[in-house]
Order: sequence, then structure tokens, then C-alpha cells
Amino acid sequence: MTDRSHKLSLARQADLLGISRGSLYCAPRPVAEDDLALMRRIDELHMDYPFAGSRMMKGLLRQEGFTAGRLHVATCMKTMGIEALYRRPNTSKPAPGHKIFPYLLRKLAVTRPNQVWAMDLTYIPMARGFVYLVAVLDWFNRKVLAWRLSTTLETGPCIEALRDAMRRYGKPEIMNTDSHTIGASSRVV
Repeated sequence: MTDRSHKLSLARQADLLGISRGSLYCAPRPVAEDDLALMRRIDELHMDYPFAGSRMMKGLLRQEGFTAGRLHVATCMKTMGIEALYRRPNTSKPAPGHKIFPYLLRKLAVTRPNQVWAMDLTYIPMARGFVYLVAVLDWFNRKVLAWRLSTTLETGPCIEALRDAMRRYGKPEIMNTDSHTIGASSRVV
């Protein structure tokens, strides 16, 4: 790629190639024997426990006498292209016949509290399933106005969080969620 005997300097060659000049002087180092043994065992354990992430993998390795920390195990797994396989919840599918509204807030300047609120739902993986977290935020100051945890994807906790936020802070002019925007004239709850 680069030629030390060329009339162009190495710095100019690196610049033309769009690479860092320092990378021309860096020689790749071989992987340490300890890390190779660790990575070999991680690969074997991953075949037996494909759902094991770096935390569980560290525990399995520790039972066998390896002393690597979780971050080192995670780095080795990333280097090898190994990641834990587990079922992730499918929360982003719209219901059949669900109307998708246009995004109305693209160029809107949010200049005061209660102008735009946002509501979102996320999942937190647990040992036996998921816990779902819903939060209502004020876009002006990024303040969490209300939140709820639930073990199911039902509407109850979402409505409770929104009602709690409205009871404490009043009504927003605009309520924004992933794919809907409800104007101030619309009935929110």
C-alpha cells in the first residue's frame, strides 16, 4: 500500500490513502498464549451455552480456573464475533390496520416546558423474561415527568404514566410517541 522508497513522503502517502500516519509504524502484535487459550475455551463454551453473555461466560470460565474479568471476556468475544443469542421482544410491530401519522415535529423549535412531551417504551431483560419501562419526558428540559414498570405489554401502565404526568404538570400542547403525534386540540386521555 505504501512504499518507503517512493519520492512522496510517508506522511503524504498516508494522507492520500486516508489513513493515519501512525498506523504506518505500528506492527501487528501476536495474540498472547493465555488469550488464545481463553478464546479457545470461550468458543467451546459458546457452543454449549449460546445464550451466555460476557457475565455468564466469565462465571463459567472462573469455575474452570480462568481469572479473566468480564470486560476482557467481552473483548475476546467481540474479537471472535461471538454474541449471546436470546429472544428479544418484538415491541416495534404496529397492530394490523394501525394508522401511521406523519412526523410533525421535524423543524419545530421547543422553547418552553409543556410544549412537547414524548412517551416511549423500552424493555429490560431479566433472568426470566422482560420488564417493560414506559416514560413520559418533557422535550424542553429532558425531565422525566412520570414512569411505570410492567411485566406485560398492556396499555394500563402507559395510560397511568400519562395521567400521572398530566395530573402533576398539566396538559402538553403536543404529545409525541414513536409513530403518532397528538395535537393539543385532541383528547389525550
